[in-house]
Amino acid sequence: MKHTQMILQEAITNNRLLYMAFELSEKKWKLMFSNGVKRRQRTIESRDLNRLLLEIRQTQEKFQMAGEVEVMSCYEAGRDGFWLHRFLTGQGIKNLVVDSASIEVNRRQRRAKTDRVDAEKLLNMLVRHVHGERKHWSVVRVPEEVAEDARRLSRELERLKKERTAHTNRIKSLLVLHGVTGVMISSSFQGQLEGVRLWNGKLMPEQLKQELIREYERYRLIQTQIRQLTLQQREQLKTDCPQAAQVRALGRLRGIGPVGSWKLVYEFFSWRRFANGKQVGAAAGLTPTPYASGTMSRELGISKAGNRRIRHVMIEMAWQWVRWQPDSELSKWFIQRFGSGTARMRKTGIVAVARKLLIALWRYLEQGCMPEGALVMGKA
Repeated sequence: MKHTQMILQEAITNNRLLYMAFELSEKKWKLMFSNGVKRRQRTIESRDLNRLLLEIRQTQEKFQMAGEVEVMSCYEAGRDGFWLHRFLTGQGIKNLVVDSASIEVNRRQRRAKTDRVDAEKLLNMLVRHVHGERKHWSVVRVPEEVAEDARRLSRELERLKKERTAHTNRIKSLLVLHGVTGVMISSSFQGQLEGVRLWNGKLMPEQLKQELIREYERYRLIQTQIRQLTLQQREQLKTDCPQAAQVRALGRLRGIGPVGSWKLVYEFFSWRRFANGKQVGAAAGLTPTPYASGTMSRELGISKAGNRRIRHVMIEMAWQWVRWQPDSELSKWFIQRFGSGTARMRKTGIVAVARKLLIALWRYLEQGCMPEGALVMGKA
């Protein structure tokens, strides 16, 4: 990092640093260039990489930037993901992917918003970032391609389970809508429909029956895919890769299930590097948000500025930890401080447990430090 800053500082001094900001959309890309004094705006077709490189060279000539020019660029994280970042870095361009929610905006009720305005805003903030301001926006950590691909399995499973729930609810709703109960969603579902009677004793209408059958067929397809992906997960855990070893290590702790341990490793621990516990909690969005002005001081809750999947799984895991690890120091702390409180106090306390537990699990994987008082599977 220090070496990069020295290179950028030298480039600024010798007028060899070109700033570039992207405003990405489906059909057009808005490019905003600057050398610190002059500015140039261009619009190109989306994903036209050859034209992009041509515009960079033409801008350098227009700004009369001789010699080896350093290019610093940025764009907002969004649907395009990280492929553009990897292309730019492969071309020797230093690029930043910026968290959209962290970008400063005018708080007036009515404010101008166009692609040009957004690109200019990004360019201004990029210049500020290069000159030393680091807290005016949040830069996204870009995973390696292998690490990003490894997350696909659990994310697809998560989506499939939501779709399965939607089909289950739809089938049940259609049956209840006509006063039908007692039909089980199982392998004999279609056979059960043949003898079903409505609330008034009539046979089920044909169109309703066909809709239920189609819903069940979609449900059955999703069930098959879930079983296939679950089997793939189990086979992957038998390998000798470092990620599988971490999942197995977490799974040995009581209260940490296979789904939670998989998400923690592949979504969080396997590709992120943390210097301390504060960074761990902040990356999951589990850090408190104080609001103090004058004599007023209160908490706004957790920041929710990190990985939402990890945040959700840690809240669930915290409840399981208190249940299955009652003799651990963390569970004792929760019971002593929040056990006799209201339901709202316990919900607040469980968030603190989630943050502390996440940090403890990070130390367990990184340093081998077992959470205090924790039990492993098979041991009382």
